[in-house]
Amino acid sequence: MNAFPSLTQRACAAAVLVVVMLASPPAFAQSAGQAPPPAPPPVQAAPVAAADPQALLKEIAALRKELDEVRKAYGDRLAALEAQVMAAAAAQPVGVPATPPPAPGPPPAPESPPPAAPAQSSKVFNPDIAVIGNFLGTAGSNPVSPSPSLQFKEAEVSFQAAVDPYARADFFVSFGEEGASLEEGFITFPTIPGGFIVKAGKMRTGFGKLNPLHPHVLPWPDRPLVMGHLVGGEDGVADAGVSAARLIPNPWFFLEATGQVYRGEQGSLFHASEASDLNYLARLRAYQDVSESTNVDLGTSFSFGHNDAGLVDGTDVGRFTTQLFGVDGTVRYKPLRRSIYRSFVGRTELVWSRRQQFDGVQPAFGYYVSGDYQFARRWYAGLRYDRSDRADNAAILDTGVAAVVTFWPSEFSQMRGMYRRIRYDRSQTANEFLFQVQFAIGAHGAHPF
Repeated sequence: MNAFPSLTQRACAAAVLVVVMLASPPAFAQSAGQAPPPAPPPVQAAPVAAADPQALLKEIAALRKELDEVRKAYGDRLAALEAQVMAAAAAQPVGVPATPPPAPGPPPAPESPPPAAPAQSSKVFNPDIAVIGNFLGTAGSNPVSPSPSLQFKEAEVSFQAAVDPYARADFFVSFGEEGASLEEGFITFPTIPGGFIVKAGKMRTGFGKLNPLHPHVLPWPDRPLVMGHLVGGEDGVADAGVSAARLIPNPWFFLEATGQVYRGEQGSLFHASEASDLNYLARLRAYQDVSESTNVDLGTSFSFGHNDAGLVDGTDVGRFTTQLFGVDGTVRYKPLRRSIYRSFVGRTELVWSRRQQFDGVQPAFGYYVSGDYQFARRWYAGLRYDRSDRADNAAILDTGVAAVVTFWPSEFSQMRGMYRRIRYDRSQTANEFLFQVQFAIGAHGAHPF
């Protein structure tokens, strides 16, 4: 048998104890040393002897019976209500939906609407506009190509925006002391079938690494001699034409091929005597990350067109062509942990020119080598060496060296000082100091990498 009393036994014992305590309240209170509690209020039931436990049990049984009757009456009423609901549902015709609850009315209009915030789409019809100023000062002597002592060389105004989901437009207007001119203005279609990126308009030609860059992007206040002698001039060349570029997938490195066709009017470099005298250009560019902080960019370019050697007193008396072949390389080093304090960019570009003219073909050659090192957060220093023949007379050789220091107060302005020494045709020497200040306002898009 279980040594512990059952639950029923313990309940009976507790009931007997309660009955005994209720049967003799005065004696219990006196034994505790306290005054007896007040008598409970009279109940509606018939008086029962306080000392009779049998009467108390009868009263409990009567209350339990009354509770059962109330519970039964509640159950009967609940069943009757459920029967009425079922009868009403069965009486409704099939296919007739129940009456929907009334729709809530419109919310009350505010007494005065709050002022509307500027919509994000408001700039869809307004292009990004930026202005970049280029101020240049020159001190020293240059007997061959002197420059003004002070000049506001250029103010470039750019307008850039998406035409629609399939095209983008870029316009660059250059304002100088001699007037305004359209530097570039073209539309780009980046989603042409076949993976091509097509441009049409007036563009800087894609020959080499430096010519596509605007003057304010260069790391020097001038361009190397080879650019001025063989590739169109100090400010580079731009022309109206069409360009198509495509990435060439391969498992080794980034490879891009570009083909361009221009009108053929690019100063002394190319000249179109007839509408069919177009300028054709092809470029192949390869890029590869050597490490997490170093990358190499290599490119080769070829350009062909007619030149102005046959233009005498405004009349074409001969038709001659020019061929350009170039190789360029760029090495960049930027350690990730100190990228805002240390970096290095090395550049070189070699150009071969074959220009036909009355006295025969002039095979000219030129190149530059440069290195720019960032030694502090806002400070850069660089060196450059130039060497180039002249396109119309390959027997003339010009060489030059330059040292430059650049300070960036912020990403919107920069100050630069450069000393350059140029020796023209091994006989005349120029020693100059150039001081440049550039500043920008507005949202200016990214330039080619």
